[in-house]
Amino acid sequence: MKVKVALVQESPVFFDKQKTLEKVATLMRKHANEGCQLIVFPESFVPGYPRGFTFGATIGKRSKAGKELYAKYYNNSVLLDGNDLAFLEKLSKDCGAYLVLGISERIQENGSIYCSMAYFSPASGLLGVHRKIKPTGTERIVWAEASGESLVTFNTRIGKLGGLICWENYMPLARMAMYQKKVELYIAPTADSRPEWTTSMQHIALEGRCFVLACNQFYTKSMYPEEYQHLVANEDEDICPGGSVMVSPSGKIIAGPLFGASGTLMAELDLDEIHQGNLDFDVVGHYARNDIFNLKINNQPEMLDETKDSL
Repeated sequence: MKVKVALVQESPVFFDKQKTLEKVATLMRKHANEGCQLIVFPESFVPGYPRGFTFGATIGKRSKAGKELYAKYYNNSVLLDGNDLAFLEKLSKDCGAYLVLGISERIQENGSIYCSMAYFSPASGLLGVHRKIKPTGTERIVWAEASGESLVTFNTRIGKLGGLICWENYMPLARMAMYQKKVELYIAPTADSRPEWTTSMQHIALEGRCFVLACNQFYTKSMYPEEYQHLVANEDEDICPGGSVMVSPSGKIIAGPLFGASGTLMAELDLDEIHQGNLDFDVVGHYARNDIFNLKINNQPEMLDETKDSL
């Protein structure tokens, strides 16, 4: 089976949920019209990754201005219920394409926000959400951490989807949680724009014998609205140069890495390459040595099977 994929390396309308969702819709329609069946957006694309912000937090102290900024971020985070959910499900359905969207997700029940990756199907709507199980460094100021229930995977009409966000991909056991489900399209939205990230994505593709789709924002300091410029005064102008990349199961780069510009990487992926690669290495098959190693993952859901008529 062949699947045409788009990785969107763009900038959000920073801290404005509604305008950023409208931008997502414009880009989604454009690439769906170009024949893309899966369209992927970067980490925390809605309403933007708050790079360089401290939210007024130091050890033992939080400022009033920082709390007010957090409240604004909270209010512009996506609620996967009501209008936000209806908008995104309709968008995927109208475009006839799968959508994987990096969001800051607001949870009404517990008042927290999570760095999340939401999966939408044109036929089934919201398939599920992966929430970051370990926010990196001071990301923990604003984002809560999720549990094993968040390690979701999906058997869809375009292949088996799953993935991890940014530096979760450096967690070997988290990667194994994806490999054990035989994920074919491994999606890795990120905020890491270092050249070394490309090497990591090549390693994951080789290790998991899967296609790796790593998508980042392109953002410069000048793009921040005037009201936030003082918060990033000491940052470099090229605050996030991108680096989106697609890698084959043999570790070969298919498209990208794209640095220094907005743009979209597109490619047609032949899923049969995965089975070809398994001849000499299969991380959970003939190379697994289950007589020696045993990995238990607490509360990881079974792979949701969209291909069953009952869904």
